[in-house]
Amino acid sequence: MADHTHPTEDHHFTSTMTLAQMGVSSVPECYILPPADRPTLEQTPPFLFSALPVIDLSSLENPVLRPQVIEQVHMACKEFGGFQVINHGIPASLTDQALDVAADFFDMPNDTKMQLASTNVHEPVRYGTKPPSYKKKMGNYAKALLLLHTKLIQIVFESLGLRSDYLQDDVEQGSQVIAVNCYPTCPEPNLALGLPRHSDYGLLTIILQDQQGLEVMDRNEKWQPVPVIKGALVVQVGDQMEVLSNGRYKSIVHRATVNLEKRRLSIASLHSLAINRKVTPAPGLVDERHPFISEAK
Repeated sequence: MADHTHPTEDHHFTSTMTLAQMGVSSVPECYILPPADRPTLEQTPPFLFSALPVIDLSSLENPVLRPQVIEQVHMACKEFGGFQVINHGIPASLTDQALDVAADFFDMPNDTKMQLASTNVHEPVRYGTKPPSYKKKMGNYAKALLLLHTKLIQIVFESLGLRSDYLQDDVEQGSQVIAVNCYPTCPEPNLALGLPRHSDYGLLTIILQDQQGLEVMDRNEKWQPVPVIKGALVVQVGDQMEVLSNGRYKSIVHRATVNLEKRRLSIASLHSLAINRKVTPAPGLVDERHPFISEAK
């Protein structure tokens, strides 16, 4: 679970949550970005289009409509590097409970959180103890996400012309990492970011956000906001999928902005093949038009 911190002169850490609670009126210098990297927040709502296509998964079980969904996934991954899904099978009660316990955690006193934190980024659990209901409620949501990922990876493989059970054993033996982030309010949101631009390492990432803040880079290298759609989850292509698809699907570059009025919570479920598994293009996706690209590990 991420808790953004900033070092002080005595080498202790002051979290951004604490800075927000202190009511600081300006962004600490260490957070101010170079002008070229700063977010552009002058947007005119409502947005004329969604940065990512919205795909309804309710038709997957209909043999007549399923091919249409597969084609929508193909176009979304090829043109945008991701999409949003609705009617995905995860009830609102689970997503709401996950966001609630995440909020409970971040509302804990900072000193308490720091006593429980590990500084080792390789630890599978960065905080050893959480609010009493956290394990059950976040665990239930994580299990539901794992089932959804299984469904999504199958239709993504189908959209590439592969068998839906391609690499099934490797996928089942892969990893799931739940990253829970809190982005407190920021007095100068035009000077800083909650998370800098990056792509995700794995196959697919599934994101739940309670406030707008996620932005994706389009083909013209312009940043586009991803609106919060009630009941929807964001699905993003990762680096492993880019390699596996032999470049047909590109991993999506994204970032998180902050805002002046509301803190934002996001829960990202990152799904990858096993860490020691070398990823190479699917043999059926290598041809003269699409020569072999580099493997990933």
